Amino acid sequence: MTSSAGTPRALLSVNGLRKLYPVGRKLLGRFGRTQPAMLHAVDGVSFAIERGETIGLVGESGCGKSTLARLIARLIDPTAGMIWFDGADISTMPARKFARSEWRADIQMVFQEATDSINPRFTAARAIADPLIRLRDLRAAALRVRVEEVARLTGLPAELLVRFPHQLSGGQKARVGIARAIAVEPRLLILDEPTSALDVSVQTVILKLLHELKQRLALSYLFVSHDLNVVRLLCDRVLVMYLGRIIESGPAVQLFAAPAHPYTQALLSALPNPGARRTRIALAGEPRSPIDPDPHICRLYGRCPRATDLCRKVAPLLQQIAAGRLVACHHPVDEMAAAGP
Repeated sequence: MTSSAGTPRALLSVNGLRKLYPVGRKLLGRFGRTQPAMLHAVDGVSFAIERGETIGLVGESGCGKSTLARLIARLIDPTAGMIWFDGADISTMPARKFARSEWRADIQMVFQEATDSINPRFTAARAIADPLIRLRDLRAAALRVRVEEVARLTGLPAELLVRFPHQLSGGQKARVGIARAIAVEPRLLILDEPTSALDVSVQTVILKLLHELKQRLALSYLFVSHDLNVVRLLCDRVLVMYLGRIIESGPAVQLFAAPAHPYTQALLSALPNPGARRTRIALAGEPRSPIDPDPHICRLYGRCPRATDLCRKVAPLLQQIAAGRLVACHHPVDEMAAAGP
């Protein structure tokens, strides 16, 4: 991997990223010929994360959020597209090789289920130490010092380090997962629904911890979540994903105040007390199939109340509608003027 003078200056830059999965075969014509049918989990995604920025990634279940997170974390290989990290193309290196490279420490992930992501045979200390041994080659006293240091940073009492996962509460296991992720001093942390399995009171504490760690360690976050209220409070910018594509993006304050895409408007209308100007919007029908979707039809066609014949013939591309605001829609919702700056 080599850097290029022409690459973006953002910490992470994704361009045309795709992940397709074979799901059987489909018949072509009347002569018995077949070809693989492909599920388009991530289909042409492009965006960037600046240094010190928190990006929220939202969308309903099955839209491709977790697949996108795993692609960026380089846990799985893309079908097509590029991932640039600090000026270097990291998408060409196979995931298994990437796991042993110097880049692995720079991008770490905090998983949704801390219980499932921690080896049940490891103590909390051993779980935190694992990436330090593999990626930093720390041993003995140096290893113990670093484990204790990140345990303090994440609010994990020293007496809990000797316990196994089944002896820890949900919040304590979440702290172990976060401590393990920051132990190797990453620059980008990918958070895949990190608090969804926790009680509300514990969620608040963990989210506060993540905010403090970002400031203290100068981290950048990709925050994947169903909880729109958390995204609104924690994130600088928001990406809205639908059937494998980004259909809207923009600063969190502006996007929540004035959603431009009909899907985003419907998504945000479900929030409690979303505002006097907005009522609950229910999209009719079911999402289109992600298996070999027609590239000429808008992904929301058939559910969108603003759809016209143009939406059936030409799939909209992401277009700028204001500074920092992008939307993939032929007929965006005109709430921006009403919302003000």
